[in-house]
Amino acid sequence: MTETAKTARTAPAAAAVRPYRPADAADLDDICVRTGHNGGDSRPVYADPAVLPAIFAAPYVHLDPELAFVLDDGAGRAVGYVLGTADTARFAADFRTRWLPRVADRYPAPPDGAPATPDAHMARLLHDPERMIVPRLAAYPAHLHIDLLPEWQGRGHGRELMRTFLDALHARGVPAVHLVMATANTPARAFYDRMGFHEIEVPGFTDSTCLGRGTAPDTVVTP
Repeated sequence: MTETAKTARTAPAAAAVRPYRPADAADLDDICVRTGHNGGDSRPVYADPAVLPAIFAAPYVHLDPELAFVLDDGAGRAVGYVLGTADTARFAADFRTRWLPRVADRYPAPPDGAPATPDAHMARLLHDPERMIVPRLAAYPAHLHIDLLPEWQGRGHGRELMRTFLDALHARGVPAVHLVMATANTPARAFYDRMGFHEIEVPGFTDSTCLGRGTAPDTVVTP
């Protein structure tokens, strides 16, 4: 066997976007934790950072697995994901009835007047799925979350994940999608701007910014 043939047989497969598989669940939780604080590692911030994927990752693959896509590193490991729902109002209802009972005991709602720790703040979000229903966003019924491990950012993979998700929504006839991001996460904002998202003014949003765009592929995207 020639050296070229040996290399061809042993070279790792290229990273690629594929549908989520249940075996990816632990990888998705890890990605969410390692990118969950304004795009950075949440572990120094939270006493139990696993509360983050319990809100922003695991319920999506449980309730809407067909709209979950991962970046596979070529060896079967998920190193990025895009997750979401086509119908935010329906998702909030399902979160309340089908997801929250699975995790409520582990992350109980903090009592009124409890110290406003980062963990308590997240527990309040967990127990208030109706916060996702914002009348100003009715024209953007879908929403999404997208995250990549730091070493996989800046290579075009985020664009591929986003395009895969938008195409899936468009094929379902969903006209538009929104997302909510930490305003402090300026690198993420630059990415969303390049992907054709625009800011949506929502009263009451202080440390967060809401962005939206249509799902059609002809939406303007900058290189």
